[in-house]
Order: sequence, then C-alpha cells, then structure tokens
Amino acid sequence: MILVSAKVGPFRSINSVQTVAVDCAVTVFVGMNEAGKTVLLKALQKSADALGEESFGPVEDYPRKDLSAYLKNHKTQAEVAISLTYALSDDEIGRVNEKLGTSLESGHQLVLSHKYDNTEIIGLTVDELPLIEAFAATLSTDAAATLTDCKSLRSIPDLLTGTSLTDADQVFLQDLNVRIAASKWNQVSQWEAWSLIAADVPKFLYFSDYDLLPGKMNLADLATRVEQAKADSRQLKPIHRSVLALLRMADVTFADLAAPGGYEELKAKIEGVSITLSDQVMEFWKQNEDLEVEVDIKSDTTDEVPFNNGPNLYLRIKNRRHRGVSTPFDQRSRGFIWFFSFLVWFDSVQHQIDPSGKNVGKKLILLLDEPGLALHALAQADFLRYIDRLANDHQVLYTTHSPFMVHSDRLHQVRLVEDQIKVGTVISENLVGSDPRTIFPLQAALGWNIAQNLFISERNLLVEGPSELIYLQIASGFIDAEGSGGMRDDVTIVPTGGLDNLATFVSLLGASGLKLGVLHDYRGVPEQKMTGLVRDKLLSAKALFNVSQFRDPENASQSSGKPSDIEDLFSVEMYLSYFNSTFKTQLAGVVITEADLPPGDRIVVRLEKFIKENGLTLRPSGGFNHYAVATRFASSPPKSLDAATIARFKALFAAINAIY
Repeated sequence: MILVSAKVGPFRSINSVQTVAVDCAVTVFVGMNEAGKTVLLKALQKSADALGEESFGPVEDYPRKDLSAYLKNHKTQAEVAISLTYALSDDEIGRVNEKLGTSLESGHQLVLSHKYDNTEIIGLTVDELPLIEAFAATLSTDAAATLTDCKSLRSIPDLLTGTSLTDADQVFLQDLNVRIAASKWNQVSQWEAWSLIAADVPKFLYFSDYDLLPGKMNLADLATRVEQAKADSRQLKPIHRSVLALLRMADVTFADLAAPGGYEELKAKIEGVSITLSDQVMEFWKQNEDLEVEVDIKSDTTDEVPFNNGPNLYLRIKNRRHRGVSTPFDQRSRGFIWFFSFLVWFDSVQHQIDPSGKNVGKKLILLLDEPGLALHALAQADFLRYIDRLANDHQVLYTTHSPFMVHSDRLHQVRLVEDQIKVGTVISENLVGSDPRTIFPLQAALGWNIAQNLFISERNLLVEGPSELIYLQIASGFIDAEGSGGMRDDVTIVPTGGLDNLATFVSLLGASGLKLGVLHDYRGVPEQKMTGLVRDKLLSAKALFNVSQFRDPENASQSSGKPSDIEDLFSVEMYLSYFNSTFKTQLAGVVITEADLPPGDRIVVRLEKFIKENGLTLRPSGGFNHYAVATRFASSPPKSLDAATIARFKALFAAINAIY
C-alpha cells in the first residue's frame, strides 16, 4: 500500500485544504523558511505516528485565527485535519478478492480522513454485486429468485423471510448471518475488506535535527528519566531516546551499567555497534572517510550537574587524517552526526514497532525535515543516493531549500510550498505563478545541471535528448555548407532529458526572461503538457514545434498527423545504414533493410518491433540505444544528405529561426 495523495488542512498555517500529490518513491517539498514545510510533515505524522506519541489537538493545531469559533463545535462536529489516499498493492487486492470473492481492480484506493478528535473516517468502496450473485448461486432456485433486485448482503436475510428454504439454504443463510453480525459497518463486504488490509496501512516516522545524538549523557540521570517517563512521557527528550537507542543496539541494560567491574565489556559492546554504524555511514559519506566514532564510559566528579553523578556515556569523533585527534561528537562534522544519528534512530524505531523483528516487510513512510542541511553541496548529492536507498523499502518525503538536495532530472517529484499573504501555506506542483524566491532552489539545481553540461544562452531550443542535439547540429552544418538555411549560430540546443522535463525547463528558464523554443517528438496526439504551456502563456504557440510538422516541407505550418521522431527526418535508407554499422557486432552479419521491417510511421519503433519479433538482443533492457546511432552519425557523418532530407531540415530551421 502506498500513499498517493493527501488533502491537508485546515492545520496550523494551512488555512484552506491543500491537495498534495505524493510520488511512489520520493517527494521533495521545496520552499522558503517559515513557508510551512514542517507543518505539512507534522500533519502527516500526527495522522498515524509510528511511535504513537503524536496526535491532533485543536488548541495546538487548528489555525489560530479561526480557533475560537471552531472550539465551540469541536466536541460535536470535529473537523477533518487531513485525508490520505492510498493505492492498494496487487498483493493486497489479490488477498481481498480471493478471501471475499470481490472484484477489486488494480490500483484500488483507500481514503482515510483523520479528524481533530483523533477519530477517522474510512472510505473504501467495495461492489457487493459479485458477492450477492455468488451467494445466490449457492441457493435453491426459488430462494435465488427472491434476490434478483438485491443491492446489499445485509438485506438478504430480510428478502428471504417467508421464502421456502432448503436445508442447504438454511446453512448458507446461517453463515451469512454470522458475517452480518460481525460487521461493524452497514456494508458487510466493506468491513471485511477493511479488516483484511487495516494492518497494511503505513505509519509515519518523523526525523529532524532535534533527534541527533549528544556528545555526552549522564547514565544515572537517564535511568531516572526512564522511570519518570512511565508516568510522564515528556521526561524523555529526543536526545535521551537517541542514547537509549544506541544502548539497545549494543544490548546494554541499566542493570549492566550498575554492575561492578563491567566497564570493558560495556565499552566493547557499544564500540562494536559504533563501528558497524560508522561503516554504514561511510558507504555514503565521501567527504572524509578517515572519521570514526569513539565511545567511552567514565565518571567525572568535577563536571557540572548532572554529569558529576556517576558514569557518563561519551561520544567523540576521531579524525585519523589528523593523527587521531578527537572532538566531542556534537561539536564536529554535523553532516556525519546526522547520518550516524539517523541510523541509530531508524533502527530503534523499527525495534519499537516490531520488537520480534518478524514483520520486517511492513512499510513505513519516512518524513525527513531538512535532512543533510549541514552537508557540503557535493555531500548533499551523495546524501540523495542514501535517500534513494531508503526509497527502495519506504516512501520518503523530505523538505529542503537547498538546490543540491533536488534531483534536476526528477523535478516531477518536487512540490512547492509557499506562505501567501492572507491565504496561508499553499502547496503545489505547478511552477506557474509561483514566487520566484520559492522556485529559486529549482532554478539553481537546473542551473547547476546546465552549467555542468555547458548549456545556456539568451536564445535556446529545448529538445528531448542528446540525439536531437547531434542530428540538428550536423544537418545545420550541411545546409550552411551549401550556402544558407541552417540554424542561427546564436541559438543553443538544450537537451532536457525527456518529454516530462521539457515543461519544467520551460517554466524555470522562461521565468529568467530567456527566449525559448521547443521541439519534441510526436506520438500521434497533442502532448497535454506542451499545450498547457501555451495555454498558460509560458510559451508562444509559434515557438512550439513537433517533428511531424516537417515530414512534409511544403506544409510545415501544421502537423502531418504521423507519429514522428527526429530520426524520421532522414531517409530510411540512410538511418538503416548507420543502425547496421552501429550494431554490426550484435547483428552478427545481418544487414537490415526497409523491406525487413514491419509497417509504421516511426523508423525507431519499426526497428524495435523487428528486434523483438526476431529475438535479437542489442541491449539487456530490450530495443536499442538511439543515442549510440546518433553518436556513430556524429563520428562518421555522411558526405552529403539527399535532397528530401535537406528540404525537411531547411523547413525546420526556417521555422525555428523565425521565433527569435
């Protein structure tokens, strides 16, 4: 079961309901300080806190400007704070269908609405008609006939009243009555389906800088707080819980700490855990791989209260690069501290939720508040790899305002968080109209990516990938060599990494006042993301081109209607010659001609069908690498292009040049 969307609010600074789409793996919330990013994570945490420590409270959580009016109705009409929509997994759907005989389809959704009085509304649609039909099929003919217009399982006993039932009918009816009596809802199948999947609903785990391990902790004070926490949980702060987690991982109890003569064994246990955790951190921590954590347990009667009372646990970071110099854990390398503390915390939480370790497959949704904030920019890029590792097992939602904490090739995972005057916190995935200060991290992330690839100028043509860059540059060179008609020299071709990124690039670069044109492949129908850019006036209709427009140079102003890629502007014969040359080894002497290919409009699609139908393997994932053919074209360009190809590219370049 995965979270697919959330409707949040009213909640703290979120005055009106905000609908947030959640990515199946990683969702990034970008916004300025005090925009409401943490507020969103807190709303999610309180809906289903994995540790059971957080819950909704109107005084703390309801927007203050409306609190007095709301409190008058809270006890009788508690409002919804957040509604969460989950998509059931295929396994969960299969389990329900097999157990109940329902016909839930793939992607079936569950909606849980959490109210301020900490009750919830469960929204689960289950069609009972298949169950009614199945039940009727078990009855005698006369009994089944009475259920022709039946709409629910619960109404069946009443409909059968007065009907002559066989002994077998009586048995089936008795079983149904047991199910009806057990159901707490009006619709029996809904209750039964919920009972089967309720345990699969993910819980939320929230982590912030407040959960970091301290440099030292007095163990006597910690033991006292643990006892006091039985009556008042507020006695244990995050730093205490983090140390308790480290002790638990080392299998050290307070009885062990009080036992005389156990110093060496205790230190060895804790050091062993520290070494293991340090090794895990080093898999992702590449800034200084000479760091390690030192642990010691000793008393110091000269220290301040409470550290002068009995043994203290000391954590220090040793830097082997500087001859083993060590400093207190909480005074050095906060990035390393964050990694180390998170691993301790996460292991502890998993143990609290499932002490036996038997339910290792249970999913959690991780809420990370400003993770890696103290990391160097390049170390943040390393940290993104760690988030991807976590996302293999758990959905991850995190907040940031660092451009280096955003994957520039995954901008579809980004949600913008703004604090709008007289409106409150607004959450959106639409870059249009967003505050320039809010989207700055995205522009910076995109700018970094562009800078690394040496792309940007005043006039830019955005294309889907590097193959377009190669073909357009070489074709323009051929045409210019004949006289004129190639692409303007001051236009930079910018590969964006796919159609999904084109719209984002336009939104971000367009906001910088750059002149943009877009050329994209055509799949036979208008691309909604592209037409949306024109509708939202982010891109002129005259600056939006698809390849199919130039299949027929005489009618370049309109689409030919044929699905088309940039490769279709070349003759089929020429493209096949480069294809055969590129994959000569894999084809083992086979030379593919146009007559060998299945019919179609797109040469790359026809080739992929041919490869599949003939059982050829040109790459493990199937199909073939389009960029490899483009690279061969660039390294060994033809001596000339045929007249039809020249005409197509001339029409394309004329249209592009006209927009700048």
